[in-house]
This record gives sequence, structure tokens and C-alpha cells, in this order.
Amino acid sequence: MTGSVIRPRLWRMPDFSSAQWGPGLVALLIGLFLLIVLVLPVAKVVYVAFQDPSTGALTLNNFIDFFNASLFRESFVNSLYVSAMSVVFATFIAMPLAYFTSRFNFAGSALIQTLGIIPLIMPPFVGAVAMQLFFGGNGSINLLLDQYFGFTVPFMDGLNGVILVQSVHFFPFILINLSTSLKNIDRSMEEAALNLGSSGMRLFRRIVFPLGMPGYVAGASLVFLKVFDDLGTPLLLNVNNMLAPQAYLRISSVGISDPIGYVISVILVVFSIFSLWLSFLAMKGKDYATTQKGGGGLLKRDLSRWEQIGCYAVILIILAFVLAPHMALFMLSIASIWSYSPVPDGYTLDHYATVFEGAMGFIKNTLLYAGLAGLIDVILGTAIAYVVWRTRIWGAKALDFVAMGAVAIPGVVLGIGYLRMFYSVDMPFSDVPLATFWGVIVIALAVRRLPYALRACVAALQQISVSLEEAAESLGASKRRTIRRIVVPLMTGGILAGFITSFATAAVELSATIMLVSSESDAPLAYGIYIYMQSAAGRGPGAALGIIAVLIVGLGTYLSHWFIERSKRSQPNVS
Repeated sequence: MTGSVIRPRLWRMPDFSSAQWGPGLVALLIGLFLLIVLVLPVAKVVYVAFQDPSTGALTLNNFIDFFNASLFRESFVNSLYVSAMSVVFATFIAMPLAYFTSRFNFAGSALIQTLGIIPLIMPPFVGAVAMQLFFGGNGSINLLLDQYFGFTVPFMDGLNGVILVQSVHFFPFILINLSTSLKNIDRSMEEAALNLGSSGMRLFRRIVFPLGMPGYVAGASLVFLKVFDDLGTPLLLNVNNMLAPQAYLRISSVGISDPIGYVISVILVVFSIFSLWLSFLAMKGKDYATTQKGGGGLLKRDLSRWEQIGCYAVILIILAFVLAPHMALFMLSIASIWSYSPVPDGYTLDHYATVFEGAMGFIKNTLLYAGLAGLIDVILGTAIAYVVWRTRIWGAKALDFVAMGAVAIPGVVLGIGYLRMFYSVDMPFSDVPLATFWGVIVIALAVRRLPYALRACVAALQQISVSLEEAAESLGASKRRTIRRIVVPLMTGGILAGFITSFATAAVELSATIMLVSSESDAPLAYGIYIYMQSAAGRGPGAALGIIAVLIVGLGTYLSHWFIERSKRSQPNVS
């Protein structure tokens, strides 16, 4: 309009209309819940780290004591080294699989991608024992090398073992994200480079990989974060000079009043956040967008006979290496005797019988804890997704940020925070500390897995057109009835996928549960596996429990993908 002045809206008043009171109350209750079970325990850990244990005054002496101790300095450096080297080795594993399946036409590319994701199904601490059977000092590979060539290779010695296990377990994060980025590259970019004479490694180095950098950085940052925070793998490999094991050992041996355990926890949180910030910084100021898809992603070309042989050889070697832990674990679960020999001396099903006779409590507890955690997650995830994406409530984005912030909180830190916060609080009508109640384990599992369920619920809600809700309300339906009869049913696929993802991953959580289990009768599956694997005599039943854990996570992963695909196919097309 001529003569009018359009002023930018710099700040929006909070919406306090009557239609927002219901979602506002829900958001307030969720915010209080997250404050109690996530923010305050982590804040308590941070506060105690800066507190003088004798006077209670704030001080930096705890951090000074930490860095003055050679063991803790060594643990700090080792954690950084293992995390960085795991990213490097995970890159060497993931990049050929991602590039070959995205760049070339050959049979089995979908199967290769599927097999490449399987290592994520096995919990890393279980993979640690399995890797020792094949690659340890007395493992199958070294026994054969010593027998035929007279030398051995220290694959699993000290930090090498942690790096090897973590690289094999977490490389799918890079594979998944890098493959997605490569498939989204405009093929006209590659065609232009080919027309200008670029090919081979130069083409990959100058065009393909830089355009796929967002996916690579996202995957690499996740690998660094997961390795830096992992507790079970170093413990099972008896590598204690790393930060997460030191935090656990200090709290479990010295007690919850030991300030060094809290200092280590703060460092773990800081570096977890640092890895996420670093991934953002690596992408800042760079433009990876293209104007079109150019026909559907990276240009694929056919391979000659010898090129096919070479690609298949590389892929088969990589897959044989990364799937070796699964084979070793299965062989151990049915081995009667496996000692100083490349393969077991005999086979039996007694280990599974032992598990079903004496370890059913672990399985029942896991089904209960993970089931309740998954239920809590999808309820919270659905509510948070709706509040953030369908309302204009003040602070909704902060609620989403806090809920997603759980991904950067290591399990051992959350466990320590719960011990510190709830150990001095008694259960109602009892003098038993609240921290020893099995329900606290459920809450810890739910908080740790909330980001996964939340993203699934958000994705499901974003696929539902707002016009469907508006149509229902225009016909007289209340907001509450619209959510119950329209929104939630259409989100069913995403909700189920979020539940299954939370359930499957919570079923093998060790870092938080190992801190909170007060008695073996309350212990879940992951804790049971850890206990069995501590002795050579119990490794057979422990491997059988590990196979059960792999089956639970594998089935959960499959059902999650199935529900997601089903929800996409059944999603109404509203224009």
C-alpha cells in the first residue's frame, strides 16, 4: 500500500488465549518433569564438581586436583585419542561402502547397505568380548598367524582394542549419513566435472566428498560423542585409564561424595556438547545446496568386469571384518569349550538352557523397564511435538531444546546425578533411599532415549496437514477431541516407530543402569551380560544373553523401519 510503513516484528507477545491453556498446562507439566529428571540432576553434578567437599564453598581446586593427577590426565588424553582414532577408522570402514553403493551400478547394493547397519544392533560392550575371541592375543586370527607365520598382531591390546571395537560398532553412523548426502548430490555437478576432465580420486576429492560433507560431519560427530561417553567397552576390555571408566570407578569405590567423579562427569558433558558444536562449526558459512536434484542424485556408472571384482573384494573384506563379532558371539553362545583354538572344540545348547533357567529375571526386568521407558517417551514425544509444532506457546522451542539435550548427556553422568540427587531422599512410607528403587532406572532409560522418540513423533506430525485439524474444528470438534480423533491416529506409525526405537535401545543400555542397579533382582539384561562376562566360566551364558539382546534390538529395528514405511504409504495426500 502506498505510503504505508511495514515494521519488522521484533518480539511476539506470549499467546495466552483460552485455546492455549490446555497445551500450555501440558507444556508446563512436561517442563517440570524434565527439570526434575534431567536438568536438576545434571546441574547437581556440575555444582558438586565446583564444591569443596569439606566446607561446601565453591572452588576450582577439584579441577586443579584432577589435572595434577597423572592418572586423570592420562585418562583425559586417552579418551580424546580413542574418540578421534575411532572416527578415523570408522571413516575408513564406512567411506568405501557409502561411495561404492552410491556411485556404481552393481548387484546387491541394497543388501550391502543393510549388512553395513547390522553392527549397530550389537551393544558395544558385547562386541568387545566377541572381538576378543577373533582378534585378541589368544584369538582365532592371532593363533593362525602364530601357527603359520610365527608372529601375532596386538589388535586388542589396551587402547587398540577399544578403538577397534568402537570403530566397528559406530561406523554405521557415518555410513548412513554419508550415503544420504551422496544420494542427494545434484548429478549435473559431477557431469560438469567429468566434462572438464576430472575423474577418479580427483573427482571424489574435489567434487563428490566436499558436497557430501554435511552427512559425513554429522556421522563423525555422533561417532566421537558415542565413543567418548561409552563406559561398557573399556570396562569389559579392562581398560580403566579413560574418563568414563574412571568416573564409574571413583563413584562406585570411593562413594558419591568423591568430587573427582563429578569433575570427570562435567568434562564428559562438556566434550559431548563440544563435539556437537564442532560439527555445527564445520558447516557454518559453507553452502552445500544445489538448485536441483539433477535426475536423482549422484551419477551412477557401470563397472567393468575387473572393477566389479575389485569393488566386491573390498566390500566383502569390510563386511567380513565388521560382522565378525556377531559370528564370534554366536559361536561362543553354543561352544562347550573354546580356549586356545581358532574354533570351539565342541558345541552345546546348555548355555541357552542356563539363561532360561537362571537369568529370566534379567530378561523380564528388561522387558518391563524398556517397555515403560518407551511408553513414557512416546507420550512425552507426542505432547512435545504437538506443543512445538502446533501451538504458539511461549517457551515451546526451549522445551524441545531441553528434551533433545538429553542426547549430549552421557549415561554415566545421568546415573551419578540420580545417585547424588535421590540417594538422600527416602521412598514414601519407608526409609529406603529413592535411588535404589527400580523405577529410577526406568526414568533414566526414558530420559536417555527421549530424543529418539521425539524425532519420530515430530516427523510423523510434520506429515499431517494442519487443514485436517482446522476442518475438524470447523465442524464443531474441540481441540482435545481433534487431537484424540484426528492427530494421534494419523501419527500412529511415527509413535509406534518411536516406541520401538526407544524400547530396543533402552534394552541394552549399560552406562546409566550400571550406576543405578542396587540389587541383582532389579538388574536388566545389559547388567546381566556384564556380570556374566566378568568370568570366563560365565561367558557362554553371557554370550547367549548377548544373542538375545541382539535379537531384541534387531527385531525392534526391523519393526521400527516397517512401521515408518507403512505410515508413509498410508499417509493421506492432502494438498
